[in-house]
Amino acid sequence: MKPNVLDHVYIQSYKHDGSLHRTWSKGFVIETTDDKVVVVTNKTWVIESDGRRWYTREPAICFFYYKKWFNVITMIRKTGIYYYCNIASPSLYDGEAIKNIDYDLDVKLYPNGEYEILDEDEYELHGRLMNYSNDLKGIIESQLNELLFKVQNMEDPFNDKCIEEYYDLYQKLIKKN
Repeated sequence: MKPNVLDHVYIQSYKHDGSLHRTWSKGFVIETTDDKVVVVTNKTWVIESDGRRWYTREPAICFFYYKKWFNVITMIRKTGIYYYCNIASPSLYDGEAIKNIDYDLDVKLYPNGEYEILDEDEYELHGRLMNYSNDLKGIIESQLNELLFKVQNMEDPFNDKCIEEYYDLYQKLIKKN
């Protein structure tokens, strides 16, 4: 099952133990293929597992992959395009929401091309507490390497041209909607 272009969908991220990690109140679907769904969140409520709520300030183009163990959130700011990548299970859409399991490790990419890997300590802790199997750790670490390769080689969506094209598509679709 896939959402349709122009649909508004919820986005839900869980942890390995099944607990809800984070939710987005709505995302606007701008593309759906056999490999991914691309959603824009803009001025959207986000609720954290601890109940903290915050409101997104800028448009973010989000790439949720059906076969890759990561997702990519691109934030379009006045100072440039920032990328926040979550190592997570492949996403699925069940008619209610786009869902995945967050596996702690994140990569943040700055407009100048520099990046950093975040939350390695959280990954180690949750790996112990939630009993990540060796097979799962192998998948997570190989997908982190694949993600870093894409970042370093500026493969889509890790380049301004790609994001600008999706942002233009978003602008056209919201005018129709």
